[in-house]
Amino acid sequence: MKSVIARLGAFLFVLMSVMPASAQAPEPVVALTGGNIVDVMTGAVTENGVILVRGERIAAIGAQGEVEIPAGARTVPMTGKWLIPGLMNMHTHFSLILPGAEGNRLANETPDAQALRMANNAYHSLWSGVTAVRTPGEFGGVDFALKAAIERGEVLGPRIETSGTIIAPTGGHGYTEADGPYDFAHVAREQIKRGASWIKIAISGGIADTHGSISAAPMTDEELSTLIEVAHRNGVKVTAHNGSVEAARQALDFGIDCFEHGYHLDEPTLRRMKDEDVWLVPTIVVSQPGAYEFFRKIGSPDWYLERVESTGKDHWQMLQNAIRIGVNIALGSDQHPFEPNDGTTATVAEAELYQKAGMTPLQALQAATIQPARLMDRQQDIGSLEAGKYADVVAVDTNPLETISALRSLDFVMKGGAIIRNDDAPATVTHPFD
Repeated sequence: MKSVIARLGAFLFVLMSVMPASAQAPEPVVALTGGNIVDVMTGAVTENGVILVRGERIAAIGAQGEVEIPAGARTVPMTGKWLIPGLMNMHTHFSLILPGAEGNRLANETPDAQALRMANNAYHSLWSGVTAVRTPGEFGGVDFALKAAIERGEVLGPRIETSGTIIAPTGGHGYTEADGPYDFAHVAREQIKRGASWIKIAISGGIADTHGSISAAPMTDEELSTLIEVAHRNGVKVTAHNGSVEAARQALDFGIDCFEHGYHLDEPTLRRMKDEDVWLVPTIVVSQPGAYEFFRKIGSPDWYLERVESTGKDHWQMLQNAIRIGVNIALGSDQHPFEPNDGTTATVAEAELYQKAGMTPLQALQAATIQPARLMDRQQDIGSLEAGKYADVVAVDTNPLETISALRSLDFVMKGGAIIRNDDAPATVTHPFD
C-alpha cells in the first residue's frame, strides 16, 4: 500500500511539474466596471461597460449585464470614467541628452548611471499613461537590456520597440557614423543582430546640431538604398530623421517606411507619402511655444533656441498640410513622454497640437493608440480595447471624443492586467508608484 501511495505521490509531483502555470494557479481575473468604453476604431461608446481581464489580456468586453463576471473576480469600479487604450509614443529617447546645462551635466555619464536613468524614465512614462513606446535612437545598447528587463518583469515600463543607435553619414545627426554602402550595411546588421525591430537613419541635419543643414541630403543613393534593402531583407522597417524635401524624395525612391519630424516637407512630398503609405511621426511639440518650458529647464543655449524658432513655422504648416492630405500619422514627442509641457505631459501636448492643426478628437486619439500599433504591426495585440488583446487601459474623467484635452485628466493606468496607477483607489494598485 505504501509503495502505491509513493508511486501516486511521485506521479502527482511529475504531473504538477509539467502542467502549465495556468493550470497550477488560475490567472487573476479583474473586472473594470461602470466606465464608458471608447472604441477608438469607430468612435462608438459602450456606456456603463465592463472590461473583464484574465491574466494579461482582455477576456471579454461589453455593457453591464452582457459580460459575466466570474465568482472571485476582483472588481475595480470605473464609474463615470472614460476608458481608452494605453497611450503610445513613437518617438522618445530614454537616454536623451540635449545641448545645455543638463547636457553638460550628463556628458561624462557612466553606462550604469545611464541604465538607471533610462529605467527611471521608462517607469515615469508608464505611470503617465504611455504603455508602449518606440525608441528611435539610444546609445550604448542599454535600450536592448531595458526592453528585455521590462519583458521579464524586472523593471516597470512600457512595451518597447527600439532601433538601437541612430545611424548617420560622418558628420551627420547620429551616434553611429558610416561611409559607403558596405559600411552602412554593416552597422545596420549590427543593430539587427542586437535586437533592433527598426533601423533609424539620419538623412538630414537636426535642430540640436551645431553644423549641417536641416534641409540638406548628405547621403548618396547607393548608401541609402543599400541600408534600406538590408533592413527590409531582414524584415525590419526603416525610419528616417528628416526635415529635407530633397532627402525625403530620395528616401521615398528607395522604399523608406517612415519619417520623423518632417520639418520642411512640402505638399507634393506629403501627397506621395500618402499614396505610398509612408508614415509620419511629427514630434510637433518640440518646435512650438509650449516646449520652451522644457528648454528653460535644461538650460538650452541661445543658438539652439534660435534653430527651434526658425524651424517652428514650417514645421507647423507641414503638420497642417499632412493632416489635410491624410498622411498616416503616429504620435511621437521627441521628449520624455511624461515631460512637463504646456501644463500637461509632452504626450498629451503633442495630441492637443494635432487637434489644433486640424484633426478631430477621434483622429488625435487614434494617433496616440491604434495608429502607432499599426505603424509597429502590433495591432493584433495592442492599440484598441478588444477581447484577446493585452489589457493596456487608461482612464480619464471626461469624454476624449469631445476634446483630446480630456487626456489631461488621466488618473488610471493598467498595463497587461496589472494596475500601475489608480488615483481614486490607491489600494487597488498592483505595482505602487512612489
